[in-house]
Amino acid sequence: MQRLVARIDPEEPLHDLMTMNEIVEQQTSQTATQAGLLSGLAALALIMAAVGTYGVMSYSVSQRSHEIGIRMALGAHGGNILSLILGHGARLAAAGVGIGITAAFAGTRLMSPLLFGVSPFDALTFIGVALLLMFVALAACYFPARHAMRVDPMVALRFE
Repeated sequence: MQRLVARIDPEEPLHDLMTMNEIVEQQTSQTATQAGLLSGLAALALIMAAVGTYGVMSYSVSQRSHEIGIRMALGAHGGNILSLILGHGARLAAAGVGIGITAAFAGTRLMSPLLFGVSPFDALTFIGVALLLMFVALAACYFPARHAMRVDPMVALRFE
């Protein structure tokens, strides 16, 4: 390229010759780095949410062990206890997802410069993230619920 331009006009200065792919890469590298960083932080937030939900539900189950013991003494089966704990966790998670979707709609204007090929109000993305968060919350609630199913009614009633 430099030889061709030099033959046509030797006085024409040439600096920083790049291919179109290199130009596109240079223009989008900072945005791609920011998107990668945000994705990593989002994954960390998801893990923290799962651990936090597990902790809250585990504490809730330990506080309700007397109640769970009474329910089991009166004839509740493990499936009933499982659905009780998972239902409580699902209601809390649904409230959190509802608040989160509302905040996400408000914050889409801030994120729109980072989006390529996706609308800021993409319904599939909102639904997918909401389902992912509900799944993670229910998975985090499952382990304390399994623990609650194994509560011995006599031990729980004698404890308090």
